Amino acid sequence: MVKKLTSTAIIPARYASERFPGKPLAKILGKPMIMWVYDQVKKTDLIDRVFVATDDERIYETVKAVGGEAIMTSSRHRSGTDRIAEAAKYIESDLIINVQGDEPLIKPEMIRKAIKPFSSDASLQMATLKKEIKDKKLIEDPDLVKVITDKNDFALYFSRAPIPYGRNFVEKYYQHIGIYVYRKSFLLTYSELEPTPLERAESLEQLRALENGYSIKAITIEGDLIGVDQPKDIKLVEETLQRIENSRRDEDNG
Repeated sequence: MVKKLTSTAIIPARYASERFPGKPLAKILGKPMIMWVYDQVKKTDLIDRVFVATDDERIYETVKAVGGEAIMTSSRHRSGTDRIAEAAKYIESDLIINVQGDEPLIKPEMIRKAIKPFSSDASLQMATLKKEIKDKKLIEDPDLVKVITDKNDFALYFSRAPIPYGRNFVEKYYQHIGIYVYRKSFLLTYSELEPTPLERAESLEQLRALENGYSIKAITIEGDLIGVDQPKDIKLVEETLQRIENSRRDEDNG
């Protein structure tokens, strides 16, 4: 019998964002963004517990006030990975899932797809998600991280630049979706590694794993996501949520 892996999601959240201070507490249809993410993650059937890891008491209290679980962490972390690694030390779990706190439209089935391969591949240490970029204008956007993979869907490289370079016809480009699943033991090792040259150049912490010779499985998903990088993105998310609600209401009345 295959042992069922225990899974814990940790959402890193810090208040002092340079481009969007207080982003986790920004209201989306009257509800703090961090709670939109938290509630969506809670719906994932393969996840046993969900925590928010933060260095800010305002975020901590917001989560606790509605019955959520939160962990206070150091304010000196270099990245979200380091923050969840600190929290993970005190949690008994086979797998740790890092869900970004600025993805309020994340769907439970997406998270499920990232977790599922670990039950059948004991050698897998780290996985993430990718989706095809349909809007070709976004390929040039440095805020949209691209990924290229080998024929077995293991990442070759992540970049803010268009990859692969289109000297000849490129059939598909893929966007990286910032959800990570780690075996807990690997996460603790990974977080102790020093930042690497490509990681610093691209400002992409997942490159630290590749530069140290570790593999990252990148699983393809469908569906649209709108990450909140700047205040103007809030309106796009609200419009999308309103459309979803209107569509659901129409189905109920139909």
